[in-house]
Amino acid sequence: MATTGTKRKSSSTTKGRGKVKKVMHEFKQGELKSGKAGKGGKVKSRKQAVAIGLSEARKAGARIPAKKKK
Repeated sequence: MATTGTKRKSSSTTKGRGKVKKVMHEFKQGELKSGKAGKGGKVKSRKQAVAIGLSEARKAGARIPAKKKK
C-alpha cells in the first residue's frame, strides 16, 4: 500500500506560530523591548521583531530551522 504523501504538522510548529504571533502583536503595540528586561529599548524593525519571536519559540522547544546560510 502506497503512502499518499500527506505531511503531518507537529505541535512544535504550532507553538512557534503562536510565539511569533504574540511577539508581533507586542511589536505593533509598541511594547516589544530588545534584550533583557529593562536594558533594551523599543524594537523599531519588523525584521528584528520576527527574529525575537523565532528565538523565543526555539527556547520554548519549537522545531524551527536555522537561518539558511548564503
